[in-house]
Amino acid sequence: MYKRQGYVSACKWITEIELTRFADFDAYWVPRGWSAQGPIKTESRIDTPRDGASRKPGPVVVAGVAWAQHRGIAKVEVQVDDGPWETASLAPAVSDDTWRQWTHTWAAASGKHAVRVRATDLDGYTQTSDLADPAPDGATGWHEVTVSVS
Repeated sequence: MYKRQGYVSACKWITEIELTRFADFDAYWVPRGWSAQGPIKTESRIDTPRDGASRKPGPVVVAGVAWAQHRGIAKVEVQVDDGPWETASLAPAVSDDTWRQWTHTWAAASGKHAVRVRATDLDGYTQTSDLADPAPDGATGWHEVTVSVS
């Protein structure tokens, strides 16, 4: 269930700008198979612990960011192995257009564990578990890390 993070609209190394109408011109990446619109989807990721990390049994802070441009984040949930989804704590939102930090304290028991995250935006849409590559119009799926506890 691991997904690749990807963005379809990041501009780098601009060498020229041409003024035109959207319908009259395909941007550089469109003929190469990428979406013309490049939607920003409801997404989340785990920043700590990193994939493959080792932790001692007991409280482990799981944390990361979630985003849903123009919609904002209503809720983030964390799941360990096939257990229940648990609601994470959200940092204050700066705006509906900024990433929202989140944390969750997990009572880690010995063993190897899969930890995953999903976000729900303010429109009520919950991030899909369906995996899709970044091309043509943005990655989907829940971010997952494996953590060894001993």
